[in-house]
Amino acid sequence: MSFQDLLRNLPEVKKPTEKKLGFNIKLKWTLIVLVSFFILANIQLFGITAGALERFEYLEIILGTDFGSIITLGIGPIVMASIILQLLVGSKILNIDMTTEEGKKYFSGLQKLMVFFFIIFEAVVYVLMGGIQALPGLAWMVVIQLILGGLLIFFMDDVCHKWGFGSGVSLFIAAGVGWRLFTGLFGLMSQNGLTWPFSSSAPVGEFFVLLFSLISSTPDVQAALGALVAILATAGVFMVVVWAQSLKVEVPLSFDRLRGYGVKWPLSFFYASVIPVILVSALVANLQLFGGLVQGKVGHPTILGNFNQGQPECQLNPDLPNKGCGLAYWLSSTPVLEIAVKAPESLETMMIFQGLTHILFYVIFSAIFSIFWVKTSGMDAQSQANNILSSGLQIPGFRKDERILEAVLKRYVMPLTIMGGAAIGLLAAASDLLGTIIGGTSFLLGIMIMFQFYQNIAQQHAVDMHPAMKKFIG
Repeated sequence: MSFQDLLRNLPEVKKPTEKKLGFNIKLKWTLIVLVSFFILANIQLFGITAGALERFEYLEIILGTDFGSIITLGIGPIVMASIILQLLVGSKILNIDMTTEEGKKYFSGLQKLMVFFFIIFEAVVYVLMGGIQALPGLAWMVVIQLILGGLLIFFMDDVCHKWGFGSGVSLFIAAGVGWRLFTGLFGLMSQNGLTWPFSSSAPVGEFFVLLFSLISSTPDVQAALGALVAILATAGVFMVVVWAQSLKVEVPLSFDRLRGYGVKWPLSFFYASVIPVILVSALVANLQLFGGLVQGKVGHPTILGNFNQGQPECQLNPDLPNKGCGLAYWLSSTPVLEIAVKAPESLETMMIFQGLTHILFYVIFSAIFSIFWVKTSGMDAQSQANNILSSGLQIPGFRKDERILEAVLKRYVMPLTIMGGAAIGLLAAASDLLGTIIGGTSFLLGIMIMFQFYQNIAQQHAVDMHPAMKKFIG
């Protein structure tokens, strides 16, 4: 069997026979995948010790997972395979013609093979490197469970892609963001069980914290203000991101074979989407992880910082004398606004300087990563000009020449890349400092995904959806 035959015979979800699926069918399968995801997220791995992967909990939303469950790998293998393959194709290291049907099938088969490889690779590495600490003699069983969960996530993504609304990867991230936002607002469960109004213990959801603080016999003004600030900051960031997401530059184009017909080629303000800020967050996370490992190896704090359980000691104990804050602390964030409202006496000048360095780091490196992503993923002006011409479009009033189209696109692509990357970095850093209910990067990612879902549903199913749903979508 040749390599081409292997790629063609990889297991996959069968495509629908209909050319276009109706709204109700897509809604049904999307809900089935979503419910299955939440069920799997609550099935804990058998054979692991308590507290597995606690230091990586801040990556749960980005990876679309719940660490310690059977879907611990989440969308990590899918995203890793997709990023590597797109970089290889975009940089022409791997020459695949994506304009032909054969090229698309070859790309899809190669991507599946890489996903299967990363599922097995990550499952083995997680266990062997101690990321997941298995009980004696049960390491192989934990690896099998991780591989099974990774395969389930992959096929659920395939089902959603072919039978539902868009990508399962996006759906899993949005589900994680939505769930954490809901529990952050209306959470009734703490580690000790149910909270107010079902017991006398203090509530955990910000809405109930605000309500409880106002109606109790001794109103806690600072707690109420803290909860109100968190809710308003979350709503404010949401509205700003939705407004900025709608900003775009439209390049007028016309069909070369159909005179009198034209379209507009949209270039979004967030040209590289939220990818740059994800890369910056991953860089900070890896810096903290590496700093903690180095400190454990040498036995004392380093220039990277003084770490305790994977977190900067300054972050955990702001009043600790001679704490020796390192690089990791100055790049991480503290909810300055929340502290200023709840406990203004605890606000230190150092926290304000940390907030400034956090913003500068995210803005600068988001712009840099945005440029890197655009140049290596085939989103630069030259690649866009080639895509436009291969679609049978050209700029009206100019002859059909790739160099002319590239020169026009260069006026917009690089400025949008830099400004959009810096803006998304600023929004993520500001969200962290304002103390939104969900962390900045995860919150932005969830908003953008939900906005894209909304646009796709409104454009593709404006006719066949239920009248009540049509009125809700607008």
